Amino acid sequence: MIRGYPARASVTPGELLALHVSTDAARFRVWFYRWWKGPELMWRSEWQSGRFAPARGVADDWHWPRYEFAVPLAWPSSVYIAYLEEEGGAPFDIALTSAAALFVVRGRGRANLLYKVPLATFHAYNYSGGGCFYVNPPRSRSPPGARVSLLRPGGGIGGETWGAADYYDERSARQTFAHWDAPFIRWLAEEGYRVDFCLDSDIHEDAGLLARGYRLLLSVGHDEYWSEDARNHVEDLIGSGGDVAFFAANVCWWRIHYVDEGSAIVCHQGGPYGALDHWWPVTGVNRPEDALAGVSYRHGGGWWDGPRSTQGYVVQQAGHWVFAGTGLKNGDVFGAESLPPLVGYECDGAQLACTDGSDGGVRLAEQACRNGTPANFILLAASMLGEGWQELPARSGLAAREGMHAATMGIYARKGTVFTTGTTDWAQVLATGNDAVVERITLNVLEYLRKP
Repeated sequence: MIRGYPARASVTPGELLALHVSTDAARFRVWFYRWWKGPELMWRSEWQSGRFAPARGVADDWHWPRYEFAVPLAWPSSVYIAYLEEEGGAPFDIALTSAAALFVVRGRGRANLLYKVPLATFHAYNYSGGGCFYVNPPRSRSPPGARVSLLRPGGGIGGETWGAADYYDERSARQTFAHWDAPFIRWLAEEGYRVDFCLDSDIHEDAGLLARGYRLLLSVGHDEYWSEDARNHVEDLIGSGGDVAFFAANVCWWRIHYVDEGSAIVCHQGGPYGALDHWWPVTGVNRPEDALAGVSYRHGGGWWDGPRSTQGYVVQQAGHWVFAGTGLKNGDVFGAESLPPLVGYECDGAQLACTDGSDGGVRLAEQACRNGTPANFILLAASMLGEGWQELPARSGLAAREGMHAATMGIYARKGTVFTTGTTDWAQVLATGNDAVVERITLNVLEYLRKP
């Protein structure tokens, strides 16, 4: 058995990448793959002397033996996988639960797209060490909350992940790089886009990162855990004219705190006085996530186990440029027959009110703006979530399962523009190549928002 993790999961060309590796084999070597149109082998190390070290707890720095590798100057910005090969070991696979570690090589601002990898969310569900934010969470006193280490196996690949398997795709766990990010990146590569990559922790640490010429920031899949600094820096980008596209959901649902020089994260998710790190309530951060993405999970919902029943998205503003070339009209439905269902796993919504139930017409509820949704938010499409949904959250003035819950696609402008799909599973449907509407909307958003 061989496992490993990076000392720091974000590097630049020319830096040293430190991998911490434990193995009971006499030797191992590292194969470095770039993920682009699939795995592209970039380099293979010489054989290394193997050393064994025991597992530690979920909140601990595991202090495994350290091996250093120089990152070549010619390596492009991308997500990379270090595959740890023992003699006679399992072959490389993007969904490995051991023998692999994920890291990002950052760019120099020469692309106009910046892709943000949600490492904090990966680690929130990373079960290496026997726990995570959801099971056996170790406690932190200051700041208060649950604590998980970033210095342990897992975090996108190479570790056990907590959560229900995806009924529609059991090849990879949901909270891993393989599930949503890898197929979206493959699609970007096949379409010929030039992209730089970073981690959410890079945006947290570097206030100037988003000011380096990037026109559009991409968030894909499940982007649940955000620090306050990361959110501030993204909102500063929007306020200065930069654009953001959320092909994602459950966006910015929890606030995290980086501690111990960024080697661990803490999140307070419940207690006698409520969840101190919930963004929206007055008993939490009192800063609704709706003000960032226009939508929130509290107005949407989750369906984690088994097949989902959804009606697809009902078009509300067919004349908007987002729908150009789709041929859709108001009241038309898309994504109802896709596999997986486009409205999926977890969904974000704006607070809505019906206007005419006969044609699926809806509008923003009067209280939507008071709950954080920008006043100029344009409701592009919506999908009502029925009683079969496994979670329809509580929100201001409404108990769980009360009122309308809907996945909401929309867009608003400050100086910059923010687009959201309102669903985690957009990337999976896009990657099938079988939904022309999803592909056309994605192309429209990328082409429109990345232009100067």
